[in-house]
Amino acid sequence: MGPLKGIKVIEMVGLGPGPLCAMMLADMGAEVIRVDRPGGNMFSGAKADILGRNRKSLAVDLKHPDGIATVLKLVEQADALIEGFRPGVMERLGLGPDACLARNPRLIYGRMTGWGQDGPLAQGAGHDINYIALAGALHGIGEKDGRPIPPLNLVGDFGGGGMFLAFGIACGLLEAKNSGQGQVIDCAMVEGSAVLMGMFYAMHQAGMWKDERGSNMLDGAAHYYNTYETADGKWVAVGAMEPQFYATLIRDTGADPELFKNQHDARAWPALKAELARIFKTKTRDEWCALLEGGDACFAPVLSLTEAPKHPHNVARKTFVEVDGMLQPAPAPRFSRTPPELRHGPRPPGADSDDILAAWGFTGQEIAALRATGAVSGPQKSGQG
Repeated sequence: MGPLKGIKVIEMVGLGPGPLCAMMLADMGAEVIRVDRPGGNMFSGAKADILGRNRKSLAVDLKHPDGIATVLKLVEQADALIEGFRPGVMERLGLGPDACLARNPRLIYGRMTGWGQDGPLAQGAGHDINYIALAGALHGIGEKDGRPIPPLNLVGDFGGGGMFLAFGIACGLLEAKNSGQGQVIDCAMVEGSAVLMGMFYAMHQAGMWKDERGSNMLDGAAHYYNTYETADGKWVAVGAMEPQFYATLIRDTGADPELFKNQHDARAWPALKAELARIFKTKTRDEWCALLEGGDACFAPVLSLTEAPKHPHNVARKTFVEVDGMLQPAPAPRFSRTPPELRHGPRPPGADSDDILAAWGFTGQEIAALRATGAVSGPQKSGQG
């Protein structure tokens, strides 16, 4: 059932990093309740909204005082709350940390923003690309003498945002178990992204990293850590950094060992990249896979979203699964004794309003009253109304 079975979380539904955090907690067995706006957002309830899986939905009008009172009553029983609004929005709604912790002193109150809860930029709008730019991450990604290229929104939204908030909530829950006290987590994507860049800041200060794109071992300058086009117009990736793996790459590709003997001579990298590019163009991707995959050349095919789920390794490991007709990544990481599970896909806004309220202690009369005022909405169970 997952290692977080028994943990109860309220998710104030937003976009991007918040839903990823909530999905991770739900995948691990936590009961996460999505507090949706009536009608939801652009993704709510769509089968393709994979980040919305494994949670039930309660539709609440946060402009209605009874809607706010409903959320506060849920807070009394929750272990954690996730919100991703601009600083001050939850306070203006009457759902800020002070109000919630007054109801439940053990609550872990997780706040997800780009810039953080304070500071000169705290009230400014932004997205992943802006946050990783300020963290120093975007500067290093791209070709030499070219423009910075955003690595999708993996670094800020998800790596430096949602995953850091999930980690923070897990840490907060463990601490509260010992202290009996809750606290507020200020999770800023700028700061999470900066932490992800920690190794590069260290290497730069040690004189091991040039502060310019396309000039270093891991940023596309080195021939042994790069991507190459194959004869059929597809691509492969090699990352043979260690001497023994580098020797295997040179041997198994048929490259001239004399030409490639000075692996770490950066002056030779452009010419060696050109030679490996020529070599990889002599065979198709599948031919290179047959020759190198699974060995010690640190080789992999570059797969598309369509191809990756079909790769034999991913199939064998069940890396991708199908839920409600939607192919999607399985929960990770894996646990030997308390394995996570996928229970269901995303639910439409308010699809579970009555069930959630009943399970969290609201009487039938209270539920009917909330529906009558419009504070809570969603499909009604047959026989109600």
